[in-house]
Amino acid sequence: MRMNFYQVLGVSREASDEEIKKAYRRLVLQHHPDRNPGSTAAEEQIREINTAYEIVGDAEKRQSYDRLYWGYEPRAETVDPGVLLEDMEAKLFDEGRKELFASLMKDVKRIKAELSITRERTVAEQGYDSFQEEVVAARATDIMDDFVTDEMEERKRRLVEVASEMLVSQGVVKRGDEGGIRTLRHRLDESFRRGRVHGIASALELFYERQ
Repeated sequence: MRMNFYQVLGVSREASDEEIKKAYRRLVLQHHPDRNPGSTAAEEQIREINTAYEIVGDAEKRQSYDRLYWGYEPRAETVDPGVLLEDMEAKLFDEGRKELFASLMKDVKRIKAELSITRERTVAEQGYDSFQEEVVAARATDIMDDFVTDEMEERKRRLVEVASEMLVSQGVVKRGDEGGIRTLRHRLDESFRRGRVHGIASALELFYERQ
């Protein structure tokens, strides 16, 4: 079952930062190991509480969490970890796609210039003009850094960080498995990058006219 960090803290999605902080303090006192000596349940509870507060107690991480978690309802049944990972990869891919598509659409002149370049490469490769996805994707990869700002990179970092924590909390990777977590973050980061490439390609395709 997917873990809802708001439910863990016993607050609503509309809770203020102060309400979240008060709920966290109350739960920490209630479940602290010192008050529950020898209780493995209390230890597990405090880990969940700390994880939840680390995300929704931080304004920027909370915003990222809300974007990634909602859009579907938590499933009551146990879900295969592979399904959870694929679901999250798809969400990050879509975030990256929308981000770069919106960025490139602000510069129609650049779109047309890039279409000219990809057209030349396509004709050179196959002898006639068409929208060759492989050629466009290669060019999109080459020019991606022209559109990705430091602010966009920071946003991606936050989304990947929060997505990783959400998946670790669901047991996709065991907490403490540093190698597994690094691999997980790499996969999520790569999904976002591929989404960005697709976003650029989508913008070019929108303006493509065969000659």
